[in-house]
Amino acid sequence: MAKSQVSRAGVSRAQRRVITALAVGALAATAALLPGSASAAGNPIGDDVSSHQGNVNWSATKAAGASFSYAKATEGTYYTNPYFAQQYNGAYNAGLIRGAYHFATPNTTGGATQADYFVSHGGGWSADGKTLPGALDIEYNPYGATCYGLSQGSMVNWIASFLNEYHARTGRWAVIYTTTDWWKSCTGNYSGFANNDPLWIANYTGSATPLPNGWGFYTFWQYADSGSMAGDQDVFNGAYSRLQALALG
Repeated sequence: MAKSQVSRAGVSRAQRRVITALAVGALAATAALLPGSASAAGNPIGDDVSSHQGNVNWSATKAAGASFSYAKATEGTYYTNPYFAQQYNGAYNAGLIRGAYHFATPNTTGGATQADYFVSHGGGWSADGKTLPGALDIEYNPYGATCYGLSQGSMVNWIASFLNEYHARTGRWAVIYTTTDWWKSCTGNYSGFANNDPLWIANYTGSATPLPNGWGFYTFWQYADSGSMAGDQDVFNGAYSRLQALALG
């Protein structure tokens, strides 16, 4: 996913590529839903974008097969994506189901404060059947310590504060975007959000698994950082009707 405001590649992207390289051999024999087979089976594909992509050609992205898109809205309480309106509204106008995401910086302000900032700057939800619940992008810190200097317990509390406030403001539980290795390291592989919050897993090894504790399946899988669509490449784990149901709430 488009990570920090400073650099899309950033520390997190570099770390993930190292992890990917190490994991390819171990996961080569794992039975998994591959992007190609997912699309062939009717599973919707989409992308996620940020200021790195600038103004997106949504007609071309839709022609490439996209059914949905997430756009970065905010980071911390100090940054809004200057291209967000074109990306978020452009996807909608092109007929895609769209959503917004927030890049978390748990060492700068509290979870509830960042949820409020997100909702107030494009991260809300409406029951129009074309808007996905907002997503919390919680992962490697591109600016410093991997877990933002928080203990595992403090990180779980921060995430809970964000999710609860987002739910209070919108009536929806946010999607959680993360990687399994970060989740294990920084939350102790906490399972308590799995009942409410859909999982958006990032894994470039050709397999979405292993998943963080508690989630028996993923809702979205980010399987590549480039491809035929504008941004990172994603697939939804279900039929288009289920994607519509997620948007409707």
